[in-house]
Amino acid sequence: MSMMGQYLRLTPAEFERALHDPDWAARYAHEPHDRQDATADTRVHETDKAWHALDFLLKRRGFPVDVVFGEADMPWPEGEDWGYGPPRLLTADRVRAAADALDAHTPDTLTDGVTPADLAAANIYPQIIWERGEEPDWVAAHWSDLAKYLREASRQGDAILLWIS
Repeated sequence: MSMMGQYLRLTPAEFERALHDPDWAARYAHEPHDRQDATADTRVHETDKAWHALDFLLKRRGFPVDVVFGEADMPWPEGEDWGYGPPRLLTADRVRAAADALDAHTPDTLTDGVTPADLAAANIYPQIIWERGEEPDWVAAHWSDLAKYLREASRQGDAILLWIS
């Protein structure tokens, strides 16, 4: 089974509800029919297996917001698990900070100076592709898509739930 980076945008009202009702948040995240608005499909995003390389490369470049794992724990009961641990959160303010930093961290520079051997040596998931020598260009494509997603979330004033499934 592959590990995938998952994202769900939450409006301010949805954010408040998620904080107090983890069962609702889990249903909302995992059952698309629970999202009633016309833009439900634009509210979710995934980075496929690129999540770990994104984390490595963004930290290497000094990106100021943790857009892979989130920056805050949800105030839910211990043991909440959505695949590989509990979901985490980026508040609307932190989403805005991420969107503001995007121009200084463009996809075309994300992988500059990084080789597959560097990613393999750092034990970046999925390690097998780096050991085969595949170039990390596909990670930059995922960063481009995530950047669009972050910009739209910021424009809408949304928070984001993040998890690895």
